[in-house]
Amino acid sequence: MKIYIACDHKGVELKNQIINYLTNNGISIIDIGLENHDADDYPDFAFKVCEKVIEDEENLGILICGNGIGMSIAANKVKGIRAARAVTVDDAFKAKNHNGANVLALSSEVDIATTKEIIDTFIITKSATDERFIRRIDKISSYETGNNNEL
Repeated sequence: MKIYIACDHKGVELKNQIINYLTNNGISIIDIGLENHDADDYPDFAFKVCEKVIEDEENLGILICGNGIGMSIAANKVKGIRAARAVTVDDAFKAKNHNGANVLALSSEVDIATTKEIIDTFIITKSATDERFIRRIDKISSYETGNNNEL
């Protein structure tokens, strides 16, 4: 598993803290490394990370912006990505276990201790195994490929 990470200008400090935290815990993390400046655009970062995540289903992504919403919206435009904004540990668990999320969108406004717990939960949580969750994820994937779902 590889974890790709990127942020806009609002998330630089948090991104660096996350990289240090994860690498110190033996987790392979790859900083996409686009240059940050005050006028950067979060979709650029989201698209780059998501392109890497979809190369291997074991890959995960972490995106950081001011509140995480913009990154999650942009990320979800990439076919095969299920991005979720998480501001609590429960969000991270349900994003992955109930919804098959492969990208975590974080807010730079959440404290580092909580952010670490959110990330740890997201990484260790198993993907959906419950039939109802799998059915729902499959419906999303089917729609994404142009197949209409029954209502």
